[in-house]
Amino acid sequence: MLIRPYSPPDFDDVLRIINDAAVAYRGVIPPDRWHEPYMPRQELEREIAQRVEFWLAGDAIVGVMGIQVLGDLALIRHAYVAPSRQHAGIGRALLAHVRSTCSKPLLVGTWAAANWAIAFYEGHGFVPVSYADKERLLREYWNIPVRQIETSVVLADRRWINRNQTG
Repeated sequence: MLIRPYSPPDFDDVLRIINDAAVAYRGVIPPDRWHEPYMPRQELEREIAQRVEFWLAGDAIVGVMGIQVLGDLALIRHAYVAPSRQHAGIGRALLAHVRSTCSKPLLVGTWAAANWAIAFYEGHGFVPVSYADKERLLREYWNIPVRQIETSVVLADRRWINRNQTG
């Protein structure tokens, strides 16, 4: 699977993949958090401006995953695979690539009701953080409303867990 970095001519394809795949959240996440399009153009522009580095899967883009390095850790951001190509190893390939490019502990936030996303990350060694850590991390590293914090989870890779174990 070809994995390559984002470049500006990819913008519309990335936006399309994100919004097509995000339809899975409709009726799953709280209705007050769902909107159409799920990611407006201005939001993707803002994410790129805030140094979310996107990686793309396929010659014709079939998956996207962003990574944002913030100090001593990194966030996985906006991981989506085209609906017609899901369950074909594309997300796994993107995650493996992102992991190989970053030596920092990785965190990912997702909707608590997105069981498929949680299962994907758990299947790749991520574990949910405690409620207190979730609250702190979402407030510190993400720029999301309180309602989204209430309805989200954070999963961490082993590097983060090992670094933050107490006792």
